Amino acid sequence: MVYDLRDNDLMLHPKTKEYVLRVRDLPNRERPREKMMAIGVTNLTQAELLAVLWGVGTKNEDVLAMAHRTLQEYGEKAALRETNPTYLSEILDIPLTKACQLVAALELGRRSYATGRAGEPLQVRTAEQAYHFFKDMGMYGKEQLRGLYLGSRYQIVHDEVISIGTLTSNVVHPREVFQPALSHGAVAVIIAHNHPSGLLAPSAEDIEVTQQLISAGKILGIDLLDHLIIASDEYKSVLEEL
Repeated sequence: MVYDLRDNDLMLHPKTKEYVLRVRDLPNRERPREKMMAIGVTNLTQAELLAVLWGVGTKNEDVLAMAHRTLQEYGEKAALRETNPTYLSEILDIPLTKACQLVAALELGRRSYATGRAGEPLQVRTAEQAYHFFKDMGMYGKEQLRGLYLGSRYQIVHDEVISIGTLTSNVVHPREVFQPALSHGAVAVIIAHNHPSGLLAPSAEDIEVTQQLISAGKILGIDLLDHLIIASDEYKSVLEEL
C-alpha cells in the first residue's frame, strides 16, 4: 500500500472542482496588502481593498475571490451602500462577521463624506442625474430593484437595494419600497431596476408595479418621482409610458 498525502490546503471550486487561485499563490507584488504598502491605497481596486479589509476568506473561498464575487453579484455601488449586514450575509452567502466588517467600515466612510462638493448634500433633480447614480446597474447579471430616497430639498438621505430577482407585484410590495422612506424621513423616492437582457421597453409587470407604488405613495404622502429601467449605458422612465 502506498500512502497518498493530500494537500488539505488545496482550494477547489465547490461545483466545478477546479483549482481556485488564492492570494498566497500570487507574487508578493500582486497581493492586496503588499500592493497597498508598495504603491499606495489609491491604486488598489475595490475588490483588493475589500480583501485587505477582510484579511482572510473561508474554508471554501479565498478572500480575494469572495471580494470579487461580492462586488459582481451584488453590484459595486450597492454593496458599498448596504447597511444591513444580516441581509448582505444571506443574499451573498458570506459569513456574518464579514458582512458586519464591510457595513461598519463603510459607515465610517459615509459619516466622513456624507456631503458633496463644497459641503452641500448630494441632490437629484432630474432623471439624468438619477440615471448617473444608478448607471452601474446596467452591468449587473441579475435583476435588481433599488430605491433612492430624497429629502424636501431633493437631497439624498438614503439608498437601498430593495430586492434582487425578477420584478413582479408579488415580490415588490409597497411596504418594501416605502418603509425606508419612513425610517429616513424621505418625502420622495426614485426607484430603478435593470434589464440584464439589454431591452429598455417596460414589461406589463413593470407598469403594474409602478402604478401600484404611485397609488400607495399618494396615501402615505411620499411621491414616487420616477421609475427608471437601466440597460447597458441607457435608461428609460416607466412613468413616461403611463
